[in-house]
Formats: sequence, structure tokens, C-alpha cells
Amino acid sequence: MIITKTPFRMSFFGGGTDIVDFFNEYGGSVISTTFDKYCYVTVRHLPPFFDYTTELVYSKIERLNRIDDMIHPMVRNSMKYLDMHELRINYESDLPARSGLGTSSSFCVGLLNAFYNLKGKTPDKKKLADDAIYVERIMCNESGGWQDQIAASFGGFNRIDFRDNNYIVKPINISNKRKEELNNNLLLFFTGFTRFSSDIQENNFTQTKEEKYTILKQMLSLVDEAQVILEDDKKNLDDFGILLDKTWKLKRKTGKKVSNNSIDECYNKAIKSGALGGKLLGAGAGGFLVFYVKKENQQNVKNALCDLLYVPFKFENEGTTVIYQNDEFYNLDECREE
Repeated sequence: MIITKTPFRMSFFGGGTDIVDFFNEYGGSVISTTFDKYCYVTVRHLPPFFDYTTELVYSKIERLNRIDDMIHPMVRNSMKYLDMHELRINYESDLPARSGLGTSSSFCVGLLNAFYNLKGKTPDKKKLADDAIYVERIMCNESGGWQDQIAASFGGFNRIDFRDNNYIVKPINISNKRKEELNNNLLLFFTGFTRFSSDIQENNFTQTKEEKYTILKQMLSLVDEAQVILEDDKKNLDDFGILLDKTWKLKRKTGKKVSNNSIDECYNKAIKSGALGGKLLGAGAGGFLVFYVKKENQQNVKNALCDLLYVPFKFENEGTTVIYQNDEFYNLDECREE
């Protein structure tokens, strides 16, 4: 039995520039962090006492004898990719799926990590990220970028640069004190809406490709500005919040489904109550809102958004990990022979 623990990610700047068609032409960069909310994947060999050979438990329970009959596309394709059979797989999560935190990619990374370790292999972070990108974007043919898989695998507070079908992960050089201050000035709220990121990506256009790319290039330019604010102790950290507001206003222009009246109302309430800036996490249309709020205004913002669920969090640095590993107590082939 293997149990993996994989964090969710919070993307601050550059979202959308991690899509292959864009970054292969213009380059792409994102600044993101993982934080202490996780998904847990348990994988073990299914004991040979049932009339089915595979069991998958998530929001549904699937019991089947043919992998091709599996409804969940990511699990089905991951099993095919690594030639996995006769398994019991269980997924649990600290936060809801389809909520803008890269939850599906965290699941994919954690699942692949469990599969490899069940085979007695220890993949490195890049191998897991690369494989998860391949499974989700190629085998499942889901729209979207690459940052979620990379963040979930590597963990930490990073700048990820994309170019020529490749990427480089560069940890943000921020002091522990400044990083803690940033963490303490960020408030996370759940809007209550969930959606499929790939659906938003596919049906989100309100302008031509050239017009959207013009906006994405503006969003890309903010990555350098944000990195300077984070790494230079002489800079006012509050500028990070102001820059979040700027990138959110740009992101809203990239598609009609990025925001809606309810999200706009919540955002405006937070700004009027003292937030310097914020953004909706993920592709849009629901999920989690993050705001940069100075200490003296945080209670005002919490009061203004009392209808939303406030979620405390702390940054984390590990990425996906194996938290439990134990050999099976029987041999499947011998059981079948008997």
C-alpha cells in the first residue's frame, strides 16, 4: 500500500502564459506557491476476493473488470500509461475539486507518484510533472497550461519559465521573514462555485486570438515586476497587492467566463473594505478568491465577505510526497493459483 500527499497551488501572476501555443511563440512565466491543503491518494493491490478487479473511490465509486470501462479519464489514462492493473484507489482532499487550485493536476501527480512507488520506483520531481502533463494534456486531451502539474510536483514558492516545449523552475529568492509577512497578508475565501477548468479554457473567448495574446503579454510583463517586489527587501510589500489588482483586471478581459456578477460583487466589497488587490484563482468562473490585505483591515474584509468561507493557510515547500508505504502481505499470482 502507498499513500501520497500532494499540495494544491495558488497562482499569483502569469496565469494563461503557461499554455503551449502562447509560450512557444512568446515565452511564458508564472509565479505561484503551494500551500498546506492537500489531496491524498491511497493505492494498493486489490485483494483477489471480489467479482471485480479494480476499485476507484472519489466522489463516485467505480468497480470494474476492464480499465477501458472506467469513467474517470485521468485515472483510466494514468493506469494505461504506467500499465497498472488490479488496484484499489482512493482519493481524498482537504478542499473541493474544480475550484481553481489545480486540484485535478495535484490528483494526477499524487496518483502517478503512488503508481511508481508501488512498482518500486522513485521518480524525481520533473519526471512526475512531465508525466502528469502528458496524461492530462495529451492522453486526456484537456485544455489548459502546464503550471499546475509542475507546482504540485515540485512544491514551494517559484517562478516557472516556459519556452520551446520546456520549462525551468526557479525558487523565488525571498527571505523567510518577508515570506511570512506575505503569507500573513493574504486572505483566502471560497466562493462556493466549482467548474471544470478545461471547459472554461475551451469556451472563454470574447475576442480574437491576437487580442487575447496582447492581454496575456501584458500579464506576462507583471511577472518580472512581482519578482522584484518579492525579492527586494527595500520594496514595499504592499505593492504586491496592488499588482494583484492589476493582473486581475487584465485577466477579466481575457474571456467572458473569467468572472460573473457575484464574483465581481465579492471582489468590490473586499477592495472597499481595505484589500489592496486580489484575484480569482484558476481559469475563472468560481472557486477561490485570494486578497492581499494589511493586518489592520483584515477583519473588515472578513466581515464584508461573511457569506463566503474563509480558509486559513500556510505556504509549503515539499510538493508531492509518499507519507506511507507498506508491502502487501500476499502474492497475487499465488492466490490465483490456489
